[in-house]
Amino acid sequence: MKRLLCLLLCCLGAAAHAGHPAGGNWRVALIGDTPYSEHERRELPAMLARIAATHADLVLHVGDFKDGRSPCSDALFEDRRALFDAQPGAFVFVPGDNEWSDCGRKAAGGHDPLERLARLRALFFAEARTLGRQPLAVERQSAQRPEHLRWRLGPVLFVTLNVPGGNNNRGPGKPRSEFAARNPQVIAWLREAFALARGENLRGVVVAMQANPGFREFASGQPYSGYRRLLEVLREETQDFTGEVLLVHGDTHWQRIDTPLRHATSGRPLANFTRVETFGAPFMGWVRLHIDAAGERLFRLEAHPHPER
Repeated sequence: MKRLLCLLLCCLGAAAHAGHPAGGNWRVALIGDTPYSEHERRELPAMLARIAATHADLVLHVGDFKDGRSPCSDALFEDRRALFDAQPGAFVFVPGDNEWSDCGRKAAGGHDPLERLARLRALFFAEARTLGRQPLAVERQSAQRPEHLRWRLGPVLFVTLNVPGGNNNRGPGKPRSEFAARNPQVIAWLREAFALARGENLRGVVVAMQANPGFREFASGQPYSGYRRLLEVLREETQDFTGEVLLVHGDTHWQRIDTPLRHATSGRPLANFTRVETFGAPFMGWVRLHIDAAGERLFRLEAHPHPER
């Protein structure tokens, strides 16, 4: 019954956006790896105000809302929740390693990473909706994985994955039990998203996660162990999808837009796949994703440094 209700809410949200006043156009602001310092924390509201002035339908933050050395404290978590929830539109946050898997570091407070992840879930993912003052209904994978979300904007399905930097928290040698339990759920959620997109004849899928999974290493046959299976499935699903696929991530602080995923047999870049890495400290900025349901190309992307140069 709960799952049915979530599906109904998602459908209602999608129906509401089908009548979008821009006539089939949606604007999404992509950010991540910020704020990392007191200066960035002071600047972030100004950047978010610039984004709001563009009438963005959604702000998507792909994780690391603090640096790896600052404490993973409740006070900091609550500050970020209040900031994100105060935004005029919808706001989605995807967990990054700096706010859970790296919290065991002494400099970050020596916390239990799983306890910190549980706190993030309670603060940011307690309800089947986004943050922000005009939230969107979302579907969550389960009560155990509420940070795995999906929702629709027009002809596009968005899906978020808890895939942190640092080799996906796999650990050296034998995989950590946390990774062994989470990664199959990540894969299942990704596959289900593509199955839904095909079943509903959607034109696009946007996948959002924190980690840079290492496309160059994957293409050379030496993938990072924590991301290998994820990239294999992403490649398989993209090759079998007639629409456009966009992967949004942060992690390595190098803003770029490229096509690094290659066909399993020919080795050529997959023409329907684009990767966007967000700006990251010490550089602030956002990438505008423009969804044009009537356009020849569904996705258009524009990088906007902050402050404007």
